[in-house]
Amino acid sequence: MTKSTGKGKLNQTLTRATRPDYPLLSGGDVNLYSLFVERAMTVVQEAGFIGLIVPSGIASDKTAAKFFQGVATEGRLKALYDFENKKVFFPHVHASFKFCAFVASPSPTDGEARCAFYLHNVAELGDPNRCFELSAEDFARVNPNTGTAPVFISRRNAELTTRVYGNAPVLVDRSASEVVSQWPVKYATMFHMANDSYLFRTREELEEAEGAYLVGANEWESKDGKWLPLFQGRSVESYDHRFAGVDFNPENIRRGYVSVGTSEEQHTDPNFQIKFQYFIPEAELPSEVNQDFLIAYRRSTATTNSRTMVSAICPWTGYGDSLFLLLPSTATSKQEWGNTVSLLQANLMSIPFDFAARNKLQGQNFSWYILEQLPVIPPARYEDMHFGPKTAAEIVREAVLELTYTAHDIAPFARDMGYVDEAGIVKPPFTWDKERRLVQRAKLDAVFFHLYGITDRDDIRYIYSTFPIVEREEKAAYGGKYRSCELCLAYMNALAAGNPDAEIKL
Repeated sequence: MTKSTGKGKLNQTLTRATRPDYPLLSGGDVNLYSLFVERAMTVVQEAGFIGLIVPSGIASDKTAAKFFQGVATEGRLKALYDFENKKVFFPHVHASFKFCAFVASPSPTDGEARCAFYLHNVAELGDPNRCFELSAEDFARVNPNTGTAPVFISRRNAELTTRVYGNAPVLVDRSASEVVSQWPVKYATMFHMANDSYLFRTREELEEAEGAYLVGANEWESKDGKWLPLFQGRSVESYDHRFAGVDFNPENIRRGYVSVGTSEEQHTDPNFQIKFQYFIPEAELPSEVNQDFLIAYRRSTATTNSRTMVSAICPWTGYGDSLFLLLPSTATSKQEWGNTVSLLQANLMSIPFDFAARNKLQGQNFSWYILEQLPVIPPARYEDMHFGPKTAAEIVREAVLELTYTAHDIAPFARDMGYVDEAGIVKPPFTWDKERRLVQRAKLDAVFFHLYGITDRDDIRYIYSTFPIVEREEKAAYGGKYRSCELCLAYMNALAAGNPDAEIKL
């Protein structure tokens, strides 16, 4: 196989078929260390072991996934000690470079594999909280599709995450010949901010070049058709499709459009809509989707952010590629789609789900292959679990409706959720109330802790402690109280007592 270098020359790229001695680690552009690893596994005796110092990519890179999956899930891994260089081990190598001590055998071994991640010195291997055991079943359960290694910073993180995976299936399981999806959704992006930029127009360009005129707060008409706003990542926050708009600053030569956060006062106005930088022809939107809303989540994230997953139910319009979308994968009714979106949105924004995500994410892109390997609550469990007179599904749908429907432009979601009067007219939006929203989200977290089977109060406190920015901000705002955690623990008891509508007073 050859590819052009763009300068009239050919760069030879060998495929797996041309490297019969390295069937698992010779695909694509090869890093030579991987060939040494695979060769070592073939020359050692069946009952022997290899021990190599290699880049951590042997356990985390997708190109090494088939090899590592076989080693880890077949019980052939003995130890995996992952180090961050920090210029301590190799002074002339970048500080963030990661390498590992990889110990494995061609044959299944006795006992579980000993693992540790993000180590900064060898002495940390003696810390029982940092160095722990993972079984072949743990590896198979946590990353069933890619087969890469999970990265746990501590023993307790490993124990809790594997327990969550033991209690809930992944969103999409591709480990067998038949793909199993828990929810009828598919991943999509809509417009690439660079490649599709020729389609975008600013307000000024719509008026001056397209002869367009406003027919709504953010809708334009022209002789060529309707133009709709283009959402970008900054527009969306948790349960909030009006988080931030833009304003134009002519004095900023490099970046004229700057983000402008929506104030509490603006949030309480159901007519308020954010300002958008770009608009897109309605005719360019995908035509196969027959729904009026979707789930959008931010592509860029980090485990050090206040929350790792940030998603919201948003109107049907244009979306840039800084937002990933969840759309219906099959033909579905309006009511069915509303039910799917409300339950899945609540799941994505729950603390136990985010905790699992923080223990899986290694980069800054919340890619689809990561999301589909995260544990979600299957649809039937919402109906099967009762808290007094209500099912988990009823509690979740009520809370998500109130958290989402705070503006008129998301009325189609309220309509499809059945929030209408006797004449079939959608009722007015809920009032944006910051304190009540905090309570409602804590209540949802309590429901999901029950659904995930995490009910020990110390475990719940620990999971909340892994969100230090949220904790710090709430303690500063509430006189030293981690209010979300305390509310969640109170609702855990109220739900267990069969009183899902309890008014918690803290």
